[in-house]
Amino acid sequence: MTIDGQTKLLGLLGWPVGHSLSPKLHNAAAALHQLNVVYLPLPVHPDNLEAAIRGAVTLGFRGLNVTIPHKQAVMAYLDEIDAAAQAIGAVNTIVIGEPLAVNDVYSPPPQNAKLETRNSKLFGTNTDWIGFLTDLAAWGFDPAGQDCLVLGAGGSARAVGYGLGQRGGRVHLWARRQEQAEQVASALAPHLPPGTITSIADLPAWLRHQTPTLIVNCTPLGMSPQVDISPWPTDLPFPPGVWVYDLVYKPVETKLLQAAAAGGGRTRNGLGMLIWQGLHAFQLWTGVAVNAEMVQKEIIY
Repeated sequence: MTIDGQTKLLGLLGWPVGHSLSPKLHNAAAALHQLNVVYLPLPVHPDNLEAAIRGAVTLGFRGLNVTIPHKQAVMAYLDEIDAAAQAIGAVNTIVIGEPLAVNDVYSPPPQNAKLETRNSKLFGTNTDWIGFLTDLAAWGFDPAGQDCLVLGAGGSARAVGYGLGQRGGRVHLWARRQEQAEQVASALAPHLPPGTITSIADLPAWLRHQTPTLIVNCTPLGMSPQVDISPWPTDLPFPPGVWVYDLVYKPVETKLLQAAAAGGGRTRNGLGMLIWQGLHAFQLWTGVAVNAEMVQKEIIY
């Protein structure tokens, strides 16, 4: 692709962003469909967040992804935020102009939607929960009626907890600081069926009378370069036959996943979630549905 005066701009706001696979993902998607689109990593210090967003509008960006540490702070600068992102309390995708398809239950826009010029309205949504559920389904796990243990209490835990609750799972949050888990459970409870989400104070004690079918790590523990760290207590055995999903995707097999597999569990890393949340955002920006398997072949590291 030749970058010219018609090239549409997309980008990733974060601090830092050098580790992210998102530029590789979105530029591969654009190349596969021969779209005149380029996706840029944009390292933005928290003090400069508002200026960066206003600058993106001025420069004609079509959309932005948002990652740590901006997912909550960015909400103050948007014109409209959809119901899911409001419930989760975090935005990971900004559409500049009218989104081509927005619904709490994702529905694809027309394949032939064009990259037309749009207005400068800032619309915020969250595709993390959709990406997670899409990859969970691809893995063969249905959370309906299942006890799901979520490790962490940040923006990713909010998205995962919301998604699991939307699909009928019983969500149990555990974090190293209990008050954080309590805050997330309290914030999500009004948006989920009664009794869907709770917080855990003492994980070993809880496991003595509860057996989760799914464990999801929503913390950065174990992410490269700190590969020797795990969010799971070393002296705590995994429930038999448990499914363990780690949002970390680099390394491919974290210490958590290694331990879970050694204990007889099924394991999966977060690369699929990264791909699916990104492709849902890409479709909102461009109207183009991208084959996930084809993109994955382009970005495997």
